[in-house]
Amino acid sequence: MSIDFSLDAEPRSDLGKGASRRLRRTGRVPAILYGAGVDPENISLDPNKIRHNLENEAFYSHILTVNLEGKKQKVILRDLQRHPAKPVILHVDFLRVSDDQEISIHVPLHFIGEDVCHGVKMEGGQISHQITEVEVSCLPKNIPEFIEVDLTELHLGDSIHLTEMKLPKGIVLTALTHGEGHDQQVVNVHATKVVEEGLTDAPDAPETEGDDKPAEGE
Repeated sequence: MSIDFSLDAEPRSDLGKGASRRLRRTGRVPAILYGAGVDPENISLDPNKIRHNLENEAFYSHILTVNLEGKKQKVILRDLQRHPAKPVILHVDFLRVSDDQEISIHVPLHFIGEDVCHGVKMEGGQISHQITEVEVSCLPKNIPEFIEVDLTELHLGDSIHLTEMKLPKGIVLTALTHGEGHDQQVVNVHATKVVEEGLTDAPDAPETEGDDKPAEGE
């Protein structure tokens, strides 16, 4: 995790929906820090800085640093509320983390080897991604930026389940802690459906009476 995400925050005391609307009109985004056995802190952020960071996939699964009144706090992004119709961030939730306490966080999957996958390149199959991220439990220092899923050796009809994924050290898939019935399929290679399109033969047109009838007098 070489990327360093740092956000400068300001404290806020005016709370409530009306206060949040007023704050957004001044060009700030309301947010909150909570967790780690410490009282929640209401803060505000620069929306341009947040939007810029959100363009980086790693921002969602990294330890972030929030600078508040000279104090640095380690957090992860826990929730993000956006306006349903406008490119506006309404509110951000950050969860404080402790080095010695495990946390749960969603991590994206990176599928590699798709262009050379045996089932696609040699057998004409098609790849279907069933999920694109997984929830993991680990210490903050072990949070991966992403988890790779190698598809190179998959043949037609093959699939990869959660239990077959190669995980970084210190990582546990949350779903698998709930029992074997949660061993979800991650990706598969299936046959490509071919729809044959053709013109249906139209029925012969009925003969019109009189077309071949000799004229009177013939």
